[in-house]
Amino acid sequence: MKSNDNNPQKWFNFFDHIKDDPLLNAWHISLLLAIAILACKQNEKWIIRVSRSRLMALSHIKTLPSYHKYFKQLQDFGYIKYTPSYHPDCRSTVEIVRKHKD
Repeated sequence: MKSNDNNPQKWFNFFDHIKDDPLLNAWHISLLLAIAILACKQNEKWIIRVSRSRLMALSHIKTLPSYHKYFKQLQDFGYIKYTPSYHPDCRSTVEIVRKHKD
């Protein structure tokens, strides 16, 4: 059963680990928090099914250019790996790459 894999404490540890990263601003952290919320709702550990509209709503990012900028920077900084899905019935995935050891 996956419930043990998705211990919320791992997310607290992850955010405690990234809070001092000078590369990250409030919008990066907001996107990471949105991803964490989806992970908890999906009962997933580090690979999360996402949609742009859902991430934008949860992170309170209102414009596409801002969303793409900060999402791309998270990829460039090595925090996430994005795997797009071009199939209408399958969501894209985000993998948390830079993990804090549980």
